[in-house]
Amino acid sequence: MSLNELTIAEARDRLRAREITATELTDACLSAVEGAGALNAFVHHTPEIARQQAKAADERLASGDAPAMCGIPVGIKDLFCTKGVPSQAASRILEGFRPEYESTITQNLFDAGAVMLGKLNMDEFAMGSSNETSVYGNVVNPWKLDGRQLTPGGSSGGSAAAVAADLCLAATGTDTGGSIRQPAAFTGTVGLKPTYGRVSRWGTIAFASSLDQAGPMTKTVRDAAIMLGAMASVDPKDSTSADRPVEDYEAALTGDIRGKRIGIPREYRMDGMPAEIDALWKQGAAMLRDAGAEIVDISLPHTKYALPAYYVIAPAEASSNLARYDGVRYGRRARLGQGDGITEMYEKTRAEGFGHEVQRRVMIGTYVLSAGFYDAYYNRARKVRALIKRDFDQVFAEGIDTILTPATPSAAFPLGAMTDADPVQMYLNDVFTVTVNLAGLPGLAVPVGLDAQGLPLGLQLIGQPWDEGNLLNHGAVLEQAAGFVAKPERWW
Repeated sequence: MSLNELTIAEARDRLRAREITATELTDACLSAVEGAGALNAFVHHTPEIARQQAKAADERLASGDAPAMCGIPVGIKDLFCTKGVPSQAASRILEGFRPEYESTITQNLFDAGAVMLGKLNMDEFAMGSSNETSVYGNVVNPWKLDGRQLTPGGSSGGSAAAVAADLCLAATGTDTGGSIRQPAAFTGTVGLKPTYGRVSRWGTIAFASSLDQAGPMTKTVRDAAIMLGAMASVDPKDSTSADRPVEDYEAALTGDIRGKRIGIPREYRMDGMPAEIDALWKQGAAMLRDAGAEIVDISLPHTKYALPAYYVIAPAEASSNLARYDGVRYGRRARLGQGDGITEMYEKTRAEGFGHEVQRRVMIGTYVLSAGFYDAYYNRARKVRALIKRDFDQVFAEGIDTILTPATPSAAFPLGAMTDADPVQMYLNDVFTVTVNLAGLPGLAVPVGLDAQGLPLGLQLIGQPWDEGNLLNHGAVLEQAAGFVAKPERWW
C-alpha cells in the first residue's frame, strides 16, 4: 500500500510510532497529485507550504506533542480563505484574490498540525450539483462507466474526487444543500455535514449564510470523527458559532447501537425512485436492525416542500452575499469603455465575473426579495422551513435517535448529461439532502454498495442537533456492516 492510500487513523498511528514521517507521507501525496491532472481536482498547488508544514509536524511528533491530525496531508476546498494563497471560490470574479487572513477552519487544522497540499476545485460559489460550473473546468470522478467520464457531484466535487483517488488523506468541504454528502455518495467516500454552528463559517466565502456549513470528507467514518474534532471550535468571529465544547468524536465510536431507534421516513419514498436505491435503503435498515437497533416508520410530512423552499431561500441569501463582488476593492475588474462610469463598471464586472448558474441564482434571489414578491415567495419559504424543522423536532422528541434515508436519487451520472437540461432536473439531485440544511441538522453520507453498473451508492444518516458523536457511531456500524472496500480502477 502506498502511503497516500492510508486513512487518517492509520497514518496517525504510524506517524506516532515513528514508522513513517510526515515528510514522507506528504511527498507521497504530492506525487499522487502531480500524476492526477486528468481529474482536475486540485486547482492551486502549494507544495512549498506542504513541505514546510510537514517538517514542522515531524518536529512536533518528535517532541511527543502530536494531535491526531498532526502530519496529515489534506486538500482545502477553494471556498476557504487561505492566507497568501489564491482563494477564488472557482469564480472569475475573484481572480487574483489572495486573502491576508486565514479562515478559522483552516487555522484550526493547521494548529492541529495538518498539512495543506493545495486548493480543490468546486462549483462556482458552491452553486451546482455536478462540478461543471467552475471557472477552472469540471472535475472528473475517479470512477468511470464504460469509458465515459462521470461527475464527482457538487459543489465539493474536487474534495470528493481527491479523497476517492487517494490524492490526499482527507479534504474540507462545505454543504449548503448537500454539497458534502452528494459528492461523497457519488465517489464512495464519507461526507459529514455537522450541525449548523458546530464549525465556524468565518473566512469561508458565503453562498447562503443560514445554510452553509463546513465539514470533513474522508475515507472512513473514523477519519471523519477525527477531522471534525480538529475543525470544530467556538469562534467569537462568527456570531452563529455555538458556544459548546468539542467532543471526542472518535471516542464515541463504540460500535454499540443496541436499543437505538432509527427512523425511516415514508415521505422519502418518492415516485420514480430507482429500484436499486430503494433496495439499498432496505438493506441498510436491515444491517442496522441486525446490529441491535429498532427500525421505526416515521413521517416528515413537509418534506415535499423542502426543495422549492430551499431554492427560494438559498438564492435569496446568495443575491445578498454576492452583492459585495463589484471589482472595486479586489478581484476582477472589467475593462471600461470611454464614458463608462461606476454603474457600467459594476454591470460589466459582474456580467464577466459570474458564470451562468451564479447569474441565474442571483436573479432568482433578487426577484423573490423584490417588492411585491417578498411575502409571496421568501416569507412563505421561511414559514415552510420552520415547519420542516418542526417535523424533525417532533420525531426526535418521540425517541428517534437517527434517521436513515438515501443520499442521492442515483449513482454518478455522465458529465454533460444534465448541462443542457431544465436546471430543475439538476436541482433534483439535492432532494434527499436539503431538509438537513433547512433544519440545521447533522447529516452523514456513508458508502454502502455498488449499483448494477459498478458505481458507488451511499446512504444518509440524519442526527439530532449537536449529536454528531451518536450519528458517527451509527455511521461506523453501517460502514462495518456494509463492508464497502471498492476503489476506482486507476486510469488517470
